[in-house]
Amino acid sequence: QVQLVESGGGLVQAGGSVRLSCAASGRTFSAYTMGWFRQAPGKEREVVAVISWNGASTSYADSVKGRFTISRDYGKNTISLQMNSLKPEDTAVYYCNRNNGAFWDWGRGTQVTVSS
Repeated sequence: QVQLVESGGGLVQAGGSVRLSCAASGRTFSAYTMGWFRQAPGKEREVVAVISWNGASTSYADSVKGRFTISRDYGKNTISLQMNSLKPEDTAVYYCNRNNGAFWDWGRGTQVTVSS
């Protein structure tokens, strides 16, 4: 049973930065392509950043490209998302999960609110 715990969100002004972290219990991330996802009110969940199992490859949604950076720490078994130049439209609950195969149970996510 994998439990995903996201943290690091909060209220930030437009143009500011936030760093999110995702930890897992019950399983190591190292063999999996991982992603950060977000869900804004009234919208479907969308993937914003993906990192390959070995960290060699990353990809981003067009809306966050050049502003967000996904990374992974094998020693700590964590996934991070550095979010810079934040915009009000980045306001959402952010989640992490595997991005290949069936999703694990979703964590509670972490709220990021960007004020204009």
